[in-house]
Amino acid sequence: MASLREIKGRIGSTKKMSQITSAMHMVSNSKLRRAEENTKKFQPYMDKIQEAVQAIASGDNTSSHPMLRERPVKRTGYVIITSDSGLAGPYNANIMKEITRLISERHNDNPESYDLFVIGRMGYEFLENQGYSITNHRIGLEDQPDFSSVKEIAQQSVAQFANEDVDELYIIYNKFINVLEQKVDTRQLLPLSESAVMANETQASNLSTYEFEPDKESILETILPQYAESLVYGALLDAKASEHAARMTAMKAATDNAKELVDDLSLQYNRARQAAITQEITEIVGGASALE
Repeated sequence: MASLREIKGRIGSTKKMSQITSAMHMVSNSKLRRAEENTKKFQPYMDKIQEAVQAIASGDNTSSHPMLRERPVKRTGYVIITSDSGLAGPYNANIMKEITRLISERHNDNPESYDLFVIGRMGYEFLENQGYSITNHRIGLEDQPDFSSVKEIAQQSVAQFANEDVDELYIIYNKFINVLEQKVDTRQLLPLSESAVMANETQASNLSTYEFEPDKESILETILPQYAESLVYGALLDAKASEHAARMTAMKAATDNAKELVDDLSLQYNRARQAAITQEITEIVGGASALE
């Protein structure tokens, strides 16, 4: 049985750990609210640029833009969004499990058939240590990132498709459902599917009467890369909200577990202390009896 000093030391260290996890829970809660606000602020831009793409593409089914055309798949690109730090429950593990599964099933672990664009230190270090070939990466993101922080990797991944270095491009991230639920989402970015571009035919028909200058093909040449890059940034904002929610939930669970452990240790300490006092009284009484 542990000594009273050992039990008391464990109680003290557990209480300090509980204070740390409780503080991290409150910090993550604050960051989550800001992340949700950023996502809401970005949504109007996404809606407008999607409306513009819909309006242009709706009246022209013969567009030859490479981002709208499917081609035989020889090489696939993946944009992977993870966090720069841990203590977020299964947030990063689920992403790593999904990308390794896809590489194993779809590419037979052949590095010549895929490109990896990794955002986040946890994903980058894991994939690098496992020997996967990484085309580009971005680490050290802020908790509330702006587009400039991922502009380079977003532009490169889209350019890889435009230059036909990859024939399809996917993004893998944790989609924010609610505070308690985040789901791994694997979304096709390129080529832009008809269902994605024409998600709202009513809005598209309302804008289809607009005239475009100089011509639709020239506008698509400019707007489609921006649209694809905005999808990456929108997914990043969603992933950041998921990260803060996952860390908040993990720290709340850690705090609750620490409090339960303190209660158990306190009970164990009181029992041990009571046993020690009883033993001392017994020895005193026994010694007094021997003197008589």
